[in-house]
Amino acid sequence: MKDPAAPVLFNAATYLANAGLGRRIVHLKAKDVFFVQGSTCESVYYLQKGRAKLTIVSAAGKEATISLLSEGDFIGEECVAGVAGPRLATATAVTACTAMKTERKEIIRALHEEHAFSDFFVSFLLAKAIKTQADLVDQLFNSSEKRLARILLLMAEFGQPGAQETLIPKISQETLADMIGTTRSRVSFFMNRFRKLGYIQYKDRIRVHKSLLNVILHDQPSGENSQKASLLDSRRDQSDAAKRSQELGRLTL
Repeated sequence: MKDPAAPVLFNAATYLANAGLGRRIVHLKAKDVFFVQGSTCESVYYLQKGRAKLTIVSAAGKEATISLLSEGDFIGEECVAGVAGPRLATATAVTACTAMKTERKEIIRALHEEHAFSDFFVSFLLAKAIKTQADLVDQLFNSSEKRLARILLLMAEFGQPGAQETLIPKISQETLADMIGTTRSRVSFFMNRFRKLGYIQYKDRIRVHKSLLNVILHDQPSGENSQKASLLDSRRDQSDAAKRSQELGRLTL
């Protein structure tokens, strides 16, 4: 017989799935905003369903997409920092989303008092740090064709346990160009090449095939005019990498 006085074990998945004190479930339509850059950092979202993106706007007014988020990701987790500053980016729903919105005070309490939750949260942060590092290496050293292939594979969630879906949410070529640091015309060129080689299919939405991994696993792209395109990419990407390295150097000084 169960002892009614026995403590209830904390379950992180249950906590993030059900509303309670200081947390509630919110529903957003595609293009709805979770929060905007510069706003007060007062809550953290846990994405239960859907896709979202993080964008930043420079002082000159240029917008860039810095990350795509999917089910199981936290959004705005920087709120748990010792001193909560303004939001560093804008979070927008790419598809219809369901998320758990947790007040800053409540999530900090859970992190301090519930070890199972703090373990879960730290695991997410470490995984995100590794991905961020991989993104930086990708930007600095890989060609724009490889960067595009990697983004498409990540969006299709290849390599995730139990992942079956290869259709990715609707996304414009302009957004893809922002994410990989190139122009829309080059994205269009590579997308047409991928489709011609049977790596992807697209009409309204993009269907990614596992064969797209060939672009990442092999240094030289295959297909018509591949050598010319590869040489062109090499020159442009070396120039882009040099510029990004200079920017990083200035930021770290």
